Amino acid sequence: MSESQGGDSPPVIDGAFARWLAGRAGQLLMEVRAEVGHDDPAALKAAGDKRAHDFLMSELARLRPADAVLSEEQQDARGVLAGGGTRLDAARVWIIDPVDGTREFSEEGRADWAVHVALWSADCHHPSRLAAGAVALPAQHRVIATDHPPAYPPLPVASATGGRLRLAASRSRPPAFLSALAEEIDAELVPMGSAGAKIAAVISGEVDAYVHAGGQYEWDSAAPVAVATATGLHASRVDGSALEYNGADPRLPDLVVCRKDLAPRLLSALRGHLRVP
Repeated sequence: MSESQGGDSPPVIDGAFARWLAGRAGQLLMEVRAEVGHDDPAALKAAGDKRAHDFLMSELARLRPADAVLSEEQQDARGVLAGGGTRLDAARVWIIDPVDGTREFSEEGRADWAVHVALWSADCHHPSRLAAGAVALPAQHRVIATDHPPAYPPLPVASATGGRLRLAASRSRPPAFLSALAEEIDAELVPMGSAGAKIAAVISGEVDAYVHAGGQYEWDSAAPVAVATATGLHASRVDGSALEYNGADPRLPDLVVCRKDLAPRLLSALRGHLRVP
């Protein structure tokens, strides 16, 4: 990985710890890809999910034993805490996705899959209460995290020269309204795999925005949203309301992430397509 993952000893600070966890889980996933190969995609997906999930759960139990966990692979993880209470009573909850974009992970040559590690804290003053987060993009050899957030993205050349905007879109489940939205704001759709890879593309300036509606969960966006907001980008529901995490129902079905200068235009267009009041 080209960006720091910390040393061999797990960092104490939460942001650096999230980077350390995501980076090492990503290394394990690259090893699984090499060991299992791509001939049986289902077997590769299962092996990757298990290896990364087991690692993250083991290290969180060892190094943050008082915290709760919400994971895609184990939604009721530590549902009852050691000292009593449940995840919803916990002051700190790690929201993780061991492999975001399992389809892309199983396809040889694809790099648009990720590992998500985020920390929700009741004491955090940000509306999302995401206190730390990291996204590993192992096949892109990078980890982005809140401990050293990336610089605010440069205006893409096409946008800066009056060209079309670029919207990251799901390869398999683009919202039904997205083509019409793109036509209205004169944008080009850029299909990609995982939500983490799409938001990372907004953070890097590769695309201008990512819009999703119609089905996601908290673990799909918590870590990349934590990094995006630490960078200074706009992140909200498609109606402009705040993203909220650690809910009783982990579904968080829509979001938009973009540069702040683009947010008013994009949210206004979305109101027309979604009939948002």
